[in-house]
Amino acid sequence: MSEIQLSFKEMCARFDVTPRTLRYYEYIELLAPEKEGRARWYGPREVARMTLILRGRRFGFSLEEIRQWLMIYRQQGTKPQLEAWVALADRQLAALERQHAELDVTIADLRALRDTATSEI
Repeated sequence: MSEIQLSFKEMCARFDVTPRTLRYYEYIELLAPEKEGRARWYGPREVARMTLILRGRRFGFSLEEIRQWLMIYRQQGTKPQLEAWVALADRQLAALERQHAELDVTIADLRALRDTATSEI
């Protein structure tokens, strides 16, 4: 049974990213597709990495953090990678919780100003 191989165009469509984004991820060594001439082919490993990259971006991690985290697996294995992930996740959760608290205060302030303005109309 052969592995599934996605073309460059299929990879862009599957993950809803621009060709520029996909080329950039390759340039900064987040992805390493197989190349046949000018064609690029993305196998299961690259699909999994792209899933992790996009999930990491959604959680607010930088591309460099994601790249370093992915490198840990290749250099040290699963356990060190999971330990690094927990540390990154803890740090990011703390940052997101701070942002959430700041947003709550900002929303309350804006609501109060709006209510004041409404009462003067």
